[in-house]
Amino acid sequence: MSSRDHLHRAPARKTPAAVPGPGEGPSPETVLPPPIPPQAPLTPEVKLFLDFARVEKGLAANSMESYRRDLTEFSAFLQRLGKSPAEVDRDDIRAFLKGLYDRGLGARSVARHLVSVRNLFRFLLREGRLSGDPSAEIEGPKVDQSLPWYLSSDEVDLLLAQPDVSTPLGLRDKAMLELLYATGMRVSELVHVGAADIDKELGIIRCLGKGSKERLIPVGKSALRAIEAYLLAGRAVLAGKRNPPWLFLNRRGGALSRVGFWKILGAYGRRARLANGITPHLVRHSFAVHLLERGADLRSIQLMLGHSDLSTTQIYTHVLKERLKEVYQSHHPRA
Repeated sequence: MSSRDHLHRAPARKTPAAVPGPGEGPSPETVLPPPIPPQAPLTPEVKLFLDFARVEKGLAANSMESYRRDLTEFSAFLQRLGKSPAEVDRDDIRAFLKGLYDRGLGARSVARHLVSVRNLFRFLLREGRLSGDPSAEIEGPKVDQSLPWYLSSDEVDLLLAQPDVSTPLGLRDKAMLELLYATGMRVSELVHVGAADIDKELGIIRCLGKGSKERLIPVGKSALRAIEAYLLAGRAVLAGKRNPPWLFLNRRGGALSRVGFWKILGAYGRRARLANGITPHLVRHSFAVHLLERGADLRSIQLMLGHSDLSTTQIYTHVLKERLKEVYQSHHPRA
C-alpha cells in the first residue's frame, strides 16, 4: 500500500487540451532547453505592469514571482520577434504558447502563462497604451480538473494528537495544528498571525491574506483551548526576554518560517503513519471538505478560505459528489 492510500480523493475528470491543441504538445522524449536566465531584459511595458501589480494591487510575493517569471519569458520571446507589446497580434501569442508546449510544459503551466500575458495586455489597454487586446479571443488550454486530496476526520484527529503537550514546542505545535484545521488558513497566513489577532471572547481570528486583504475567521473551542494552553505555558518560554508580535515562535523567539512549519507538519504526518506528503494545503482541503460534508454553504466556505472567486471554492462540491458516489457504491445492495 502506498503512502497516498491513506488519503481520500475522487478521480480526476479528464478534459482535452484546447490551444495550441493536443497534437502540438511535447512528446515524452522532449528534451527541455535551459530556462531563460533571470537577467533576461524586461520590456518597459512589463516593468510598468509589475510595478502596478506590486504597489497598487498589493500582490503577495509568490504571485509577484510567478508574474515576473512568466513575463520574463514573454519579454524574451518578444525580443526574438523584434516586437513591442503594442505590435503583438493573436498569432504571436499562439506561437508563444506553442513554444511553451514544445519546451515540455504541461497544460496547467501554459494556462498560467496565458493568464499572466492576458493581465499584462488588459493593464496596457486600460492605461491607453494599446488600441486592442490581442489575447482577448485566445482560448486557454483545458487542464485536467484534479480533485484535491483530503484527510478523513479520524485521520485529522490522529494528526492533531501527535504533539507532546508537556513541552513548550509541543504546546506550540498543538496550537498551530488545531488552528490550521479550525480555520483552513494558508501556511503563509498561519505563520504571520499576531498574538493580538485572536479574540478569545468572540472566538474569531483576524487574518491577513493574499493581496493584504483582511478577513475574520471563526475559531472552534478545541483550537482556542490549545492556543490558551500555549500562551500560558509555551510562548513565554520561547520568547524569553523578548516581546515579539507573532503568535507562533521558533526556538529562538523569532517568527516561525513557512518552511519550518512544513517540516514540522511533515514530521507529525510521518509519525501518525498517514502519508509522506502531508502539507498545509492538504489540511486546508480537509477543512473545506469536512465543512461541506456537514452542510456548510459554499459562500461561507469561500469567505473563510479567502477565495476571491466562488468558482475556486466550487471544486469542493465535486469532491462531495464523488464521495457520495463512493458511499453509494460501497453500501447500496444493488450498486
